[in-house]
Amino acid sequence: MSGPSAPHGRRVAAVVVLLPVLVALALCAFAWPAARTSARDLPLGVAGPPAAITQVEQRLAQREGAFEIHRYADEAAARDAVEDRTVYGAVVAGDRGTKLLTASAAGPSVAQLLRQAVTGQASATGTPVQVVDVVPAPEADPRGAALGASVLPLALAGIATGAVVTLLGWRGVRAAVAVAGAAASTGVAAAVVAHSWLGVVTGDWWAVAGAFGLSTLAAGAGVAGLGALLGRAGIGLGAAVIMLLGNPFSGASSAPEMLPRPAGAIGQWLPPGAGGSLLRSVSFFEGAAATGPALTLTWWSLLGLGAVLLGGVLRQRAPGASPAPDRTPAPAA
Repeated sequence: MSGPSAPHGRRVAAVVVLLPVLVALALCAFAWPAARTSARDLPLGVAGPPAAITQVEQRLAQREGAFEIHRYADEAAARDAVEDRTVYGAVVAGDRGTKLLTASAAGPSVAQLLRQAVTGQASATGTPVQVVDVVPAPEADPRGAALGASVLPLALAGIATGAVVTLLGWRGVRAAVAVAGAAASTGVAAAVVAHSWLGVVTGDWWAVAGAFGLSTLAAGAGVAGLGALLGRAGIGLGAAVIMLLGNPFSGASSAPEMLPRPAGAIGQWLPPGAGGSLLRSVSFFEGAAATGPALTLTWWSLLGLGAVLLGGVLRQRAPGASPAPDRTPAPAA
């Protein structure tokens, strides 16, 4: 069978086959990490007398592969490690019982998991456990839902910025300035809503606005850079990476160590995951452990904007490109 209906039939067949495949991939990307959430080498500190620490480590080792143990000399050192985001919590063993230091601001679900693990084991031996929240989550968002939910809007804002700039045909410096300007304004707007109005993030206002803006810039520059080099296919590729990998693998609602391997590690190399970690650090921990995610977002931004500038140069040098208009004034009659 040939004729005009043949291409139409092939398009219909492609849609019928590709749509279920795309839906299956999206479900795998989002449902797989959610269904396999569990502690995997979660950094946890222990402090106290050597004999007591050994007993604590033996009890924690029963949850095979769940915790990565860090030893500290005393409670003060363990508390500093929690505040520096070196560990998510610490078990302090002493003669009067066990004290569990947590940081619900680092992830309420992680703090709850530590509480269940430590108090459950201590109750079996009859040892009292005192739980101290060293860095509590804000009262306006005790479950951390708002911070986790902020990842998706920032990713969408970045994708939309890169797509609009590409589809409008903006190239070179003009496109780079548009992407950077949109990211800066998005960061300010997000800080006004999340910090000033809702109060779900705290810390220095400008640092929070900068974290929001840098997250948007990384995603927007990445999409715009791929669009400048590959056209509309680049927009689709960038959006797919950020949405299908970056968003579900970000670990913003829990922690990267709570996701199945290698999802947590991959997520921290993408704008949504790095942006969520940076926002948590500057909001609740005075910038502790912010260097890694800030560098990741900066590299995404620089490489993306560099690709935007390179795409503009290549487009100008491409065969058949329209020459720049002659702006030389015409001679007087």
